[in-house]
Amino acid sequence: MTLTPPQTSRTSALSPSVLAAVVVTLLAWSSAFIVIRGVAPHFGGGSLALARLAVGSVVLSFLLIGHRWVRPTLREWVLIAAFGIAWFAVYNVALNLAEHSLDAGTAAMLVNIGPILIALGAGIFLGDGIPKWLAIGAGVAFVGVVLIGISSGITGFGDGSGVAWALVAAVTYAIGVLCQKPALKRIPARQVTFLGCAIGAVCCLPFAGELVSDLAGAPASSIVGAVYLGVVPTAFAFSTWAYALSTMSAGSLAVTTYIVPALVVIEGLLVFREVPAPLAIVGGVVCLVGVGLSRRRPTITVGT
Repeated sequence: MTLTPPQTSRTSALSPSVLAAVVVTLLAWSSAFIVIRGVAPHFGGGSLALARLAVGSVVLSFLLIGHRWVRPTLREWVLIAAFGIAWFAVYNVALNLAEHSLDAGTAAMLVNIGPILIALGAGIFLGDGIPKWLAIGAGVAFVGVVLIGISSGITGFGDGSGVAWALVAAVTYAIGVLCQKPALKRIPARQVTFLGCAIGAVCCLPFAGELVSDLAGAPASSIVGAVYLGVVPTAFAFSTWAYALSTMSAGSLAVTTYIVPALVVIEGLLVFREVPAPLAIVGGVVCLVGVGLSRRRPTITVGT
């Protein structure tokens, strides 16, 4: 006969505050794809990342007022530095560059293979192993990425910079989550988020000259968009994400981001009248199916 895994493995119901944090995070992050696409004509990938992270760092510093500072250990500093470099600096630059040539919906679908990469990373680096369904899901998701690449005009291994940058964003998103989770065991979520954002901003300082030039030529609406990216999707949404991550497993929380590509596609249609190519949508669905398969748990079969 076939038995399902014990009920003790089930996830307990989310508290209202954690559920609210997850909802705020998803809505804010979906809006980020739209705003990035909107301001892309007026900001380079690096300059927009610096503007976003500088604003985010200032806002996050105010959120620390009145709260106790916990001194990180050397190991925690390494984790926080890796989190800041990967998810704040490299991720933001890569995503901004990706949306110079990809519509927001396609970029979101590619970035959201992150949960599979998180699971693979946990299996390789945290000793969790790579179960059969994780390997199958990763393979299916790879097929989805290939379909999106073909839809974006890639021939063989030709120029596909937008897809390549989106994949870089997905990888650094996964690295960031894997480094952030253990840092949250002892360090408050708001402190980890502030330090990560500040480290990311410092890493983007080489783009300061480009930012000054872009600000001089950008319309007011695009400057407001850059500020919005720093305040809402960065300072507020990363804070709500960190709060939720401190109470949930990285895999369980990452799964909630499945809804982001659908939100972005709808918002892109409403704002820009942009719709991903049909093959890109098929590829995105295949990616999500792959992510879903990777989360499947094997049944336990015993003899009768």
